Amino acid sequence: MWDYPRPPALEPSDSHIEVRLGGATVCSTTAAYRVLETSHPPTFYVPPADIVSGVLVPAGGGSVCEWKGAARYFDVVAGGLRAERAAWDYPHPTGRFEAIAGFVSFYPALVECFVDGIAVDPQPGGFYGGWITPDVVGPFKGEPGTMWW
Repeated sequence: MWDYPRPPALEPSDSHIEVRLGGATVCSTTAAYRVLETSHPPTFYVPPADIVSGVLVPAGGGSVCEWKGAARYFDVVAGGLRAERAAWDYPHPTGRFEAIAGFVSFYPALVECFVDGIAVDPQPGGFYGGWITPDVVGPFKGEPGTMWW
């Protein structure tokens, strides 16, 4: 991931992406996009059509990414559980990220995420939503001492 570009790149992914909560499937797709940014593990965005209906509940607040624009957040409700602000999207992303308008990403620290059947570890720090798999090598932004990377 240290050879990922800055500004970040957006690329289609045909990896099988799954998200679960409380043992229930939240989404399953092979039509995701991934964002690749220097010092960050990839973040996967899934098409809304591949998300189980009713599992996303709008949550308060938002944030702004210098590259993608304004994000909105969702609670994820499935399997008898509610994961607060566990997902987000960019309803009107900036130009180079227009392809992910309305696509949703999930925090692997709050829900179970899988890439090709491999469980994802969350990016450290709690704010960033990167998906760490065995083929992604750190150190990662979000670990102690990386705030100003």
